[in-house]
Amino acid sequence: MSAERVVLRKVLTHLLLPLLMCLGMGLAYESAFHAPSPHHMKVAVVGSGPQVDVLAQTLKDKAGDALEVTTLPTADAARAQIMDRTLVAAYTPSPTQPSLMVATASSATDVEVAQKVFTQVAALQHAPVAVDDLTPMPSEDPTNQALFFLLVAISIGSYGSVAVIGGAGEALRMRTRAALALGVSFAVAAIGTALAGPVFHFVHHDLAGIFGLAWVYSFAVVAIGTALHRFLGRWTTLGTMLLFVMLNFTTSGGIYRPDLQNGFFGSLHSFWIGSGFVEGSRSMLYFDGRAGFATDLWILVGWALTGAAALALTGLFERRRRPAPVVESTQDAAEEREEAALAV
Repeated sequence: MSAERVVLRKVLTHLLLPLLMCLGMGLAYESAFHAPSPHHMKVAVVGSGPQVDVLAQTLKDKAGDALEVTTLPTADAARAQIMDRTLVAAYTPSPTQPSLMVATASSATDVEVAQKVFTQVAALQHAPVAVDDLTPMPSEDPTNQALFFLLVAISIGSYGSVAVIGGAGEALRMRTRAALALGVSFAVAAIGTALAGPVFHFVHHDLAGIFGLAWVYSFAVVAIGTALHRFLGRWTTLGTMLLFVMLNFTTSGGIYRPDLQNGFFGSLHSFWIGSGFVEGSRSMLYFDGRAGFATDLWILVGWALTGAAALALTGLFERRRRPAPVVESTQDAAEEREEAALAV
């Protein structure tokens, strides 16, 4: 086989990686985002009496599995559930001024869907619906998607560092690589926090908390990727993109929450690392840390502990595979010198 054919064969083999990345990204993003529709979206009708019950039942019958419709006696009860993020919207019927209570900070796309549904309901009474947004967004982030793009930025900085630490630093001791993972994740979190606050101003408070979440997130990504590099080699890029891009961005809730996605991506949202960062940040910034923040924090901590354990196990694996140095005893060395002298 000629030298050119050998090189061509090597190039074609390496081209398999970007083609698989293209296929994976297409499958993940298209299946997660191409046709968002509500699935068991939780809404409520506020009030009591036969008319409220009939309206709620009518919505249930028409929506099917798209909506989960309940009734609540008072606006205060509806407000509490919306701020706990267990309810997307609450509609208060009125012959003259119906109103819809929402929280855009929870999910702007959910709110958009709820507004369409209840605008049609209000239109049957020939009355415009008044929207009461309990968590209006700042002008720097009107669509509530800036946290998702912050996730993208720190993810790229994190898994991009894996190729350097796991590849160029492969000869380093694992404890050194672990220290580098901790250090670079600190730097990535600091850059992301600076962009969120001082640069683009879409985070106006709790910058220290956002930094902490970003650092835990970034360390988990770098640690898991560095451990994988020992076993996957050049295929680590595909592995980290699968874990932290294809399945991560699509399940984070940054664009669409689970009630607008199919069951596969919706179920991953409950424990995947990106959802821990995005939902935890939202809870901290807009809901006083009370709307599931502890769960989101434990998601991040669980992934970080997994990364730390992966580094430790990989280090143990490397030590066991490393050939043991030959150590001569003092007596053996003396005998060899004596034999050498006799031979002379």
